[in-house]
Amino acid sequence: MLSPMELAVEAARAADDKKAADVRIMDMREALGVTDYFVIASGRNERQVKRIQEAVEERLREHGVKPVRREGVRFGRWVLLDYLDIVVHVFLEEDRAFYDLERLWQDVPFVEWQPAST
Repeated sequence: MLSPMELAVEAARAADDKKAADVRIMDMREALGVTDYFVIASGRNERQVKRIQEAVEERLREHGVKPVRREGVRFGRWVLLDYLDIVVHVFLEEDRAFYDLERLWQDVPFVEWQPAST
């Protein structure tokens, strides 16, 4: 079983594999208390948001993990996948800029990670 940090990195890599923009992992352990990490990624259009969401779910399913909750899948502008220890947010680029979770949680550290290809 992967640790929450390892799951977050796997989710980030799955998003990156689908050419998601600006993939980031935020360490929420000290700030939120209900989850350990946010993974945030952007897609250029609703179709790409859907592909990113599906890739993340498939990758984490390979590690025996399924989301306990999904939101926004039908609309494809902001998809939230809740895995309890990690929460994955996949936004359309303009929606990500509007909600700006990075600014909202500006005191939260980012986790360094590397795409699988490097």
